[in-house]
Amino acid sequence: MKKEHGWKLWVRPWGVAILILLLTFLFAGCGSGQAETAQEAAAAPAVEKTAAEADEKAESEEAAAESEATAESGSETDTAAPGDAVSPEASSSEIPEEVPDAEETGAGGTLVVYFSRTGEQYDVGVIDKGNTAIVAEMIAERTGADLFEILPEEDYPYTYEELTAVAKQEQSENARPAYQGPGPDLAAYDTVFIGAPVWWGDWPMILYTFFEENAASLSGKTLIPFSTHAGSGLAGFDQKLASACPDSVIEEGLAIAGTDAQNDRAGVQETVNSWLSDRGY
Repeated sequence: MKKEHGWKLWVRPWGVAILILLLTFLFAGCGSGQAETAQEAAAAPAVEKTAAEADEKAESEEAAAESEATAESGSETDTAAPGDAVSPEASSSEIPEEVPDAEETGAGGTLVVYFSRTGEQYDVGVIDKGNTAIVAEMIAERTGADLFEILPEEDYPYTYEELTAVAKQEQSENARPAYQGPGPDLAAYDTVFIGAPVWWGDWPMILYTFFEENAASLSGKTLIPFSTHAGSGLAGFDQKLASACPDSVIEEGLAIAGTDAQNDRAGVQETVNSWLSDRGY
């Protein structure tokens, strides 16, 4: 049997021990790496959760900022434009009603419509301002009414004799002479004073043109007639107006002599004022 060398006997037990020691360190290192990996894995969900919470907080703060900005913007224009939806939380007292401007619509206003002639007139000579025009302007000044003068498309004769002849012919033919337009917007008025000279005991035929063309617009309104005359007074203007405008309310009229309109304007003004005072003006 061969004898082994002495160094081999020494190496064998120590070699085994060193090998075991190396293996121990090796396995210890692997275990430490696995532990660190496990710790990292355990920490990852916490990190992700923290990031998610941060994102959620940021979104919440951003939404709150937008809401505040919207509220501030809304406070500058807190009424809804026509057709806009209104929040159901808003009370009716917070949304002012739109009230039409009376100056824009003219609703409730007063109008004076008149027909008047210049030139040669009975018992007053040649005049440059018609009798009815004088009275119409007095009524308008007292009431604050608007004025509309009916002007014929074809003018009447200048002399009195020729004028009365044409007026008689129109009446016998039941004519409807045309007048210059456009007329007033009658929808803007509740009360209309209507005046003219008496021609052969009646309204001039051109007034019937006005009545008939505006029958629908005059319906339901208060109509107040007035006349200038040479002795026939009101000449039934109120009854004839009621027949021409059956759906209107006709009030008591006023008659002024043409000679007074030209020669006693102060007296006529007093008469007009008294008549209007009885009607609340």
